[in-house]
Amino acid sequence: MENKILIPTDFSDNAWNAVVYALKLFADEPCTFYLLNAVNIKYTAFANFSNKLLKTMCDAEMKTLVELKQLAESSDANANHEFKIIQSTENLNSAINMVVRDKAINLIIMGTKGHTGTKEFFFGSNTVQLINHIKDCPILVIPEEFEFVKPTQIAFPTHFNRSYSKEELMPLMRATELFNSKIRIVHINEEEQLTTLQEEHMKELDSILLDYDHSFHWMPNYANKSAEINDFIQELNIDMLAMINYKHSFIENILREPVVNKIGFHPIVPFLVIPKKHTAS
Repeated sequence: MENKILIPTDFSDNAWNAVVYALKLFADEPCTFYLLNAVNIKYTAFANFSNKLLKTMCDAEMKTLVELKQLAESSDANANHEFKIIQSTENLNSAINMVVRDKAINLIIMGTKGHTGTKEFFFGSNTVQLINHIKDCPILVIPEEFEFVKPTQIAFPTHFNRSYSKEELMPLMRATELFNSKIRIVHINEEEQLTTLQEEHMKELDSILLDYDHSFHWMPNYANKSAEINDFIQELNIDMLAMINYKHSFIENILREPVVNKIGFHPIVPFLVIPKKHTAS
């Protein structure tokens, strides 16, 4: 399957770090990278701009986008990598959705925040909105100033409260195949023992991942789930965190925690957010 990677950029250092991570992650794979810049013009203010001023703004952003493409090309050693640039005057969510659909994108790689992000936030408002808004494409979020490490250990937290399909887990399996990674399936002990249904879901997951190196791990239940996730990342030497975004999932629980709403969620490794597939129950 051809890799078509979308990298939104606002030309910040954080956004460039996502580009660097993407190039190293897919260093040995043929890819087309789409660099997207959404010119941030609010619709309510749009009418107040003259066409000439709008063109000047867009031209300036396009010049920077071309320079970014040239920088990426000069930093890249893979002849099977192609770079394309896209400029949009839509809001970021709409622009990304259109590119995902029109270019058949199979992965979005982005930094955690841009120029306007508060330093304390790993998950800034743009990132949270995208996770909740993008339904058809996995998103890989790269922490600020994170230096590339081969993701040889990938954590996959689950409640075992639902079944997964092979199609739904495909982004996780593709990430595993890049560096022959091991999948660490992590369950937080919110109950004394698994129910019969949870045990069935665990066996289903074990069967789907039969051809992949994987293991099951149990963690004690913390009041603060985001702190707990970072603890097992450190304990198991995790290089990438992967979760499926469905109702009552870890992602939903984390983003609803009061501490997250106030200071943000700080995973210390790249975070792969996989959209729920409607084919799974």
